[in-house]
Amino acid sequence: MVIFDCDGTLVDSQNAIVAAMEAAFKAHGLEPPLRTATLSIVGLSLIEAVTLLYPGGTPAAIAALAQGYRDAFSEIRARGDELEPMFPGAREVVAALAERKDVALGIATGKSDRGVRRLLKREGWKGLFHTIQTSDHHPSKPHPSMIEAALAETRVGPEAAVMVGDTTFDIEMGLAAGVTGIGVSWGYHPVPRLEAAGACLILGAFPDLLPWIDRLARR
Repeated sequence: MVIFDCDGTLVDSQNAIVAAMEAAFKAHGLEPPLRTATLSIVGLSLIEAVTLLYPGGTPAAIAALAQGYRDAFSEIRARGDELEPMFPGAREVVAALAERKDVALGIATGKSDRGVRRLLKREGWKGLFHTIQTSDHHPSKPHPSMIEAALAETRVGPEAAVMVGDTTFDIEMGLAAGVTGIGVSWGYHPVPRLEAAGACLILGAFPDLLPWIDRLARR
């Protein structure tokens, strides 16, 4: 099974994420975090992410900022000011893997259920993924809960699964569940951090995943 992260791996959502976080902080009279800081927490659950960006905040303040982010993100998407394009090769690789009978597909993401449903509808991917795990139902990455649930739902053993992601949270989550972690070079955490976190492979381009999956399937 190939389990994908969404933001920073399949989808380049950085502009929308940064703009929404800036709007949320400004709406509460706070100095917005630096772009690099915001991108560093992509992949975490929203509450966890906001807590790291505003470490002195009370639980009520954190909750208010998180809701402000949700509202701003929805407004940005509705205006069409910020797009969430797929990374080059993502559509083609997902399509190629979906055609294989020996590979199941999964998603494990910090996105909400609503965000994932919107993405699947936009891309025509409904029914392609055998398991979808979101932050609405699990502790934040790098807790292994999402991966463990994906494995249980599909009845796939950890030795037959890989987690593909752009952050150390993805790699650490996979390893904690006994799953091989594969990093991508085009996301929001730099390659050296992914390697230090234990990624067995760093993809330079999306199509590089296919021959690796061929080898995994032959095991």
